[in-house]
Amino acid sequence: MIANRTRNIGIMAHIDAGKTTTSERILYYTGENHRIGEVDNGNATMDWMEQEQNRGITIVSAATTCYWKDYQINIIDTPGHVDFTAEVERSLRVLDGAIGVFCAVGGVEPQTETVWRQADTYKVPRIAFINKMDRLGANFFNVVDEMGKKLNANPVPLFLPVGSENDFKGIIDLINFKYLTFDQNDYGQTIIEEKIPEEFIDLSNEWREHLIDKASNFDEEIMDLFFNEEEIPADKLKLAIRKGCLIREILPVFVGSSLKNIGVQPVLDGVIDYLPSPLDITSTYGINVKKNTEIQILHDENAQPLALLFKIQMDREAGILSYIRVYRGVIKKGSTIYNVTKSKRERIGRILRMHADRREDLTELQAGDIGVIVGFKDVQTGDTLSSEGEKILLEKMNFPTPVISIAIEPNSQNDSDKLKNALAQLAMEDPTFTYKDDIETGQLVISGMGELHLDVLVTRLTDEMNIAAHVGNPQVSYRESITCEAKGSEKFNKIIANKENTAGISIEVKPLPIRSGNKFQITANTRGIDPKIIAAIERGIKNSFLSGIKYGYEVCDIEVKVTSIEYDELTASEFAFEACSSICFDKVCQSASPVIMEPIMKVEIVVPTQYVGDVIGGLTSRGGIVHKIDSKANADHISAESPLSKLFGYSTILRSSTQGRGNFSMEFDHYAPKSEKLF
Repeated sequence: MIANRTRNIGIMAHIDAGKTTTSERILYYTGENHRIGEVDNGNATMDWMEQEQNRGITIVSAATTCYWKDYQINIIDTPGHVDFTAEVERSLRVLDGAIGVFCAVGGVEPQTETVWRQADTYKVPRIAFINKMDRLGANFFNVVDEMGKKLNANPVPLFLPVGSENDFKGIIDLINFKYLTFDQNDYGQTIIEEKIPEEFIDLSNEWREHLIDKASNFDEEIMDLFFNEEEIPADKLKLAIRKGCLIREILPVFVGSSLKNIGVQPVLDGVIDYLPSPLDITSTYGINVKKNTEIQILHDENAQPLALLFKIQMDREAGILSYIRVYRGVIKKGSTIYNVTKSKRERIGRILRMHADRREDLTELQAGDIGVIVGFKDVQTGDTLSSEGEKILLEKMNFPTPVISIAIEPNSQNDSDKLKNALAQLAMEDPTFTYKDDIETGQLVISGMGELHLDVLVTRLTDEMNIAAHVGNPQVSYRESITCEAKGSEKFNKIIANKENTAGISIEVKPLPIRSGNKFQITANTRGIDPKIIAAIERGIKNSFLSGIKYGYEVCDIEVKVTSIEYDELTASEFAFEACSSICFDKVCQSASPVIMEPIMKVEIVVPTQYVGDVIGGLTSRGGIVHKIDSKANADHISAESPLSKLFGYSTILRSSTQGRGNFSMEFDHYAPKSEKLF
């Protein structure tokens, strides 16, 4: 593998924008596949899971490798549904660049904005592909305009569509000033270059000037050549656009229709021309564990190996498949590597390159590569793999908290252990899925990001793992908080095993604004106090965050300050201070007017205009608040928020009230005080 000829990219977008269809064309044109798989037929290569084929959506991110013009392209096709946003999050964490796919009809849709923010967080350079120009209501220039307004991007079209809807015929290359059509007899493999049609000359000149103006910000000579009416070399334009793209100040825009095999090869050229190689990445940082200092991670094949484990998948035959991105050095088959997160050595049994669900054996993974390790025993998503001599910890990934739960019970006692083992396997694969035994009810409760998320997981349990289980109705994951400030003290004195254990503590609590999370700090004088005692106090408070105040729900948006500590060197113990701080927290919060907090969901509804009034009325009756309505060519987009407890079964109601033409998605936004009594 040659690093400057490698591209690690993701394909991301809102659900049904055509990500997987685009991936299938890429695999076909690069020679990786000899046929084109279709999502609607259930035979798409990248949607290899049975449920993906049955439901027609991408559920897990699929990795593959292909080759285009002597460049190696590692591709991850990510899900578009908001319930599987963790798959996008962990993919973007390790990718160098991304293709954002946009529907020419829907434009910038809600999940597009979500994945765009995730890509901004990880500073991922992107190119945009406006797909589905053959669809009724397609409007290229509206989508470009929305990219600037909604995504705060700087879109620069490199191609223009010729026609739209049924009249969409080809694309205009603004850099080479050519009209391109794609021969449908060989599924668009043959590209025919022609002169730009006369009626599109003025429009093409206008947008080429726009392109030159944007590119000149990164190469002053381009503008000089333009004003002197001299020819601007295509390579010079591409180099300037690449500079802008790498620092995320330009968003190169491509156009086409993947289903009609138009415009995909130029996107592949764009991946090579504009997106970064591993050598271009300078935004990766890690912590040197021994020195506790931050260091920049640069591409170096001769350095000690350093990799991030970003995804785990269980395989019936091979066991744990660990997907890793190598940032430095070389990882070789049969060697050992140190898991810095777990402080354990792991042996590398096999190294694989994945092609969706097919595999290719490798002897090593070099810096900048993405691959799969077989043989790891104790790993989880986000682990850092490094050398034991130089322990470097890469930044971990943050995943959203599950907000919806259901009770699940095995049909027989014999299946109980089998069920728990299966749940442990699912939790290892998916960081947004959790399970626990409810102490009060004795039930086994599983939690996830939404009804579809849990439905998919339950189907995997019953169909793939052959576990017969009874599933309850969805339940909301509530939280607790306080509504006013309070302070108080607590003393602890117990004789255990003939030894006196004492502790004394004073704390202040106050509510924080929504989405602030919990904060803990010690303002008391800690001079002369054993650091283990300080750690015990922090442990006692933070464990109390999990056990709740009044109803046993986890607390949120609370700040706790420890204002004084009574410490007797002879009788103080970690146990005493941990217990004392927990009791004190509970007592003080009880006096701070505790309140139940419920999850409020951000809701996006797409519905034909004639049904908007009925939909808004129905949503309002469920406690929803409408924030915005965007009118599009063939449907209206309603942005609203509503309590999760009122949204169970809403998709069925929406479909029945819109004759099956409305659809909606929701994602967790924040917790707010519950308007009605819980019990």
